[in-house]
Amino acid sequence: MANGSARILLVDDEQSIQTLLSYPLRKEGYHVTSALDGSEALQRFDEGRFDLVVLDLMLPRRDGVEVCRELRSRSQVPIIMLTAKGSESDKVAGLEVGADDYITKPFSMREFRSRVKAALRRSRMAGSAAERGEDGPISHADLTIDFDRRLVTLAGEEIKVTYVEFEILGALARSPGRVLTRETLLEHVWGDSEYRDPRTVDVHIRHLREKLERDPKEPEFLFTVRGVGYRFVE
Repeated sequence: MANGSARILLVDDEQSIQTLLSYPLRKEGYHVTSALDGSEALQRFDEGRFDLVVLDLMLPRRDGVEVCRELRSRSQVPIIMLTAKGSESDKVAGLEVGADDYITKPFSMREFRSRVKAALRRSRMAGSAAERGEDGPISHADLTIDFDRRLVTLAGEEIKVTYVEFEILGALARSPGRVLTRETLLEHVWGDSEYRDPRTVDVHIRHLREKLERDPKEPEFLFTVRGVGYRFVE
């Protein structure tokens, strides 16, 4: 995906933010479609094909969390959530419903461009890997990770995971028993750990445990190594 072919849906109710963010994106060669509220965002998404959604958390009519949940139910498009709030609960609100990344306002244009490029690069790399069929399935007990189809099954039932959850699970499963630090996982998924809170990884691990483990407090697949990171069962 060259810059010129990447299509971005930018959702923010403040016209000044729309102008501020649209200009550098278009200068980079991206096609930008704007939406000023949650309902318009879903309408625009249905009307076209998008490679990335940049979504503000606080929106009129339908808020960003509701829009993110709706988008994730129908697509695996990368979603970057924008939030003006600084509390931990607000920072992870988007992650809870399937966003891939979040940026807290105010942020620098350098950081914003870095996040956008990383999200598009991840999506492009995932598609290329699937086309090449480089990874065979990994199975342990009744859990199977199919990299070609980006499919996770547990006891024969498909488990819905987000793009980031799949990447984290895949990175750990490819190195069973090996401890991967939060920084290593950040770099694997996002291409670098710059600007990102390592606790972001903790949120995704928690979600994976809720989906995969019979008892998330007594995991069988994903283990915490206190003070270091996480590992997949040997």
